[in-house]
Amino acid sequence: MTPQAVTVEVPATSANMGPGFDCLGIALDIWNTITIEAGEAGFEICGYGADDLPRDSTNMALASVERVFEKVGCPMPPLFVRCRNEIPTARGLGSSSAALVGGLMAGNELSGRHLSPDDLLQMAAEIEGHPDNVTPALFGGMRIAVYSEGRVVSARVPVPDSLSAVLYVPSVPMPTEQARGLLGSEVSRADAVFNIGRSALLVSAMATGDLTRLRLATEDRLHQPARQTIFFPMKNIIRAALDAGALGAFLSGAGSTVLALASEKEFTIGYEMADAAAKSGLDGDVRITRPTARGARVAG
Repeated sequence: MTPQAVTVEVPATSANMGPGFDCLGIALDIWNTITIEAGEAGFEICGYGADDLPRDSTNMALASVERVFEKVGCPMPPLFVRCRNEIPTARGLGSSSAALVGGLMAGNELSGRHLSPDDLLQMAAEIEGHPDNVTPALFGGMRIAVYSEGRVVSARVPVPDSLSAVLYVPSVPMPTEQARGLLGSEVSRADAVFNIGRSALLVSAMATGDLTRLRLATEDRLHQPARQTIFFPMKNIIRAALDAGALGAFLSGAGSTVLALASEKEFTIGYEMADAAAKSGLDGDVRITRPTARGARVAG
């Protein structure tokens, strides 16, 4: 017997992690909660996006539920969607991936659990267009995600328990489409080698716990320099985080959040990031959290 209502909790994610463009991501201990209930159609959204997220079939959570029903060949009943959003929208913290993954998982529960976790991953990556957010959103932790013959293959990277994440979340958004549109279709061999080496070093640093390598391992030449052109304070915020004791720092996803990895001095790092932003004329909030090994889950 299929349930008439389901609640799914989905973590925030930070993609790229500096050099791992479109193939590395990590789940963070900030959660969106999506409840889908069969019955009268409607929407209730609170938290981030309450004033501007759509309340119709274009809403990502509902659209993803519909994709599952279409895939398994079941008619979808009228649904009431409740979203409690703790993940800031359009800030590079995976809010759209959280809605997408939450909708897919809820749809799978409501339609009879015909799809495997891997099926959901493939659907999520197809809808999102790249796998670096949806993979850690589904499975938690730090994840490598690559394509092979049109399918996503993922692998877990161990993350030291001592690691925390200091987020500077600007008051201004950076729409993903705009940020991706800045990137050229070709890169130099030198820049490719630069990022390949640092991506490998980043995975090694996490897996071995040698966090002294993170400063070097989170550097990037493939996407952050281009995004710097429309987000001038980024470089100053990253430098302030590192000078204050952060182990590494990078633009979270397509931005505008800057994420600093730390094992101590989190409040000092956050203060210095905010101060650097203010000196560049940027307002925002500091949020301190941790990576989470837990991915999306059905509550209850």
